[in-house]
Amino acid sequence: MTLNFKNSQFKIMQIADIQEDVPHNPDTVKLIDLAVEREKPDLVVFTGDQIQGYSPCYRENAAEKAEKCIDAFLEPLVRRSIPFVFTFGNHDDDCKISKSAQLEFYRKYENCVKPLDGDSFDEGTYTVKIKSSDRSEDVLALYLIDTGKKGSDGAYEPLSKERISWLGKAREKNGFLPAMIFQHIPCPEFYDVIKKVPFYTRGSVEGFRSRKGYYILENPAKGEFMRENPASPEINNGEFDEIIKHDDIFALFVGHDHINSFSRKLKGVTLGYTQGAGFNTYGPGKNRGVRVFLLNENDVKSFETYTVTMGELCSYKPHSPLKEFIFTHSPSSVEQAFSTAKKLAAAGAVIGISIGIIKKLK
Repeated sequence: MTLNFKNSQFKIMQIADIQEDVPHNPDTVKLIDLAVEREKPDLVVFTGDQIQGYSPCYRENAAEKAEKCIDAFLEPLVRRSIPFVFTFGNHDDDCKISKSAQLEFYRKYENCVKPLDGDSFDEGTYTVKIKSSDRSEDVLALYLIDTGKKGSDGAYEPLSKERISWLGKAREKNGFLPAMIFQHIPCPEFYDVIKKVPFYTRGSVEGFRSRKGYYILENPAKGEFMRENPASPEINNGEFDEIIKHDDIFALFVGHDHINSFSRKLKGVTLGYTQGAGFNTYGPGKNRGVRVFLLNENDVKSFETYTVTMGELCSYKPHSPLKEFIFTHSPSSVEQAFSTAKKLAAAGAVIGISIGIIKKLK
C-alpha cells in the first residue's frame, strides 16, 4: 500500500493504550469510531498496549481472544478502509502470544500498511515512508519502534542498543529524510521538559526510583495535562543522543502513561505524549482521546498537533459507570498505590491523634 500526501496535506492520528480484552469495552470502540469519522485521517498509528495482556481472560484460548479483541477496535478503520500501522507496548507481551502471531492478526487486513523489504528490524520496529502528492518522491519517514517490556527488577527495560543502531542505519539508508518516531515508552529525556518542584507545589506529580521527587508541567496549553510521572527506563541507552546527531527527526511521540498529554521541544525535537484511548484501564475520564497531526509536504517539520477527546465528541455516558469511576480514580502504578496508601495511613494517624487531643481538651 502506497501512502502519499493529497493536495500537499497528510493527517496522522495516534491512538495509544487501548488495553482491551474480551469482551471489549464498547466505549473504546465508540471513541475510535467517532474520532476517525470526524477527523478522517490518512493514517492511524497505534503506539502499543493494544491488548491488556495481563487480563485473566487470556489465561485460556489467548490467541483466539486476542484476535477477537484486535478485530473489535480495528473495525471502525476496516469499515472505512483507513490505513494503519502499529507497534507493541509492554502489555502486549503479557498474554504470552508471540509478536509474530500478533503481527498476523493485524496484517490479515488489507489496510494494514506493511514495511517494504529491508525496512524493518523486527515485528514492531520498522520504517514507513510517505510520498509527495504526485507520488514522485518520499517526503516523510515514520519510524515505529518497539520499546520492550519490564525487566526482572520491575523497572522498564532501556531501549535496546540494537534497535538504536538500527535506527541510525535506517536514517542513513533513507538519506536522512524528515522523520517522526512513534513508540510506546518515553525516553528518559522527557524529564528534561518538565520541572522538579517542592512536594507541596499544587498540581505536582510524584516520581519514583531514580526520579524520586515531585514534578509539574509548566504553562500547559489548552487540553494539555500531566497527572503521572513519565515512566521511562532507569537506564539511558542513548536513543535521544542518536536522534539529535542529525536534524532529520523532528518529533518523538509516545503513549504508556495514560493520563499525560502534552508536547514540548528539546534540542529541536518535539517530545510528546498522547493520553490513553482505552476505557478498560485507568485513564483521564472523558478526556481519554487520540492525537492528530497535520502535515504539509512543503514544510513537514512545521506540523500542527491537537487532541480529540471523548468529551468533545459526544455527551459521554459510561457504559459501566462504576468501572469508569474506579478507573478514573485508581493509582497509575504500583509505586503510586503504595505511596497513596502511606499518605492515607499517615493522614488517618494524624486525625486519630487530633481526635484524642480534642476529647482530652473537652
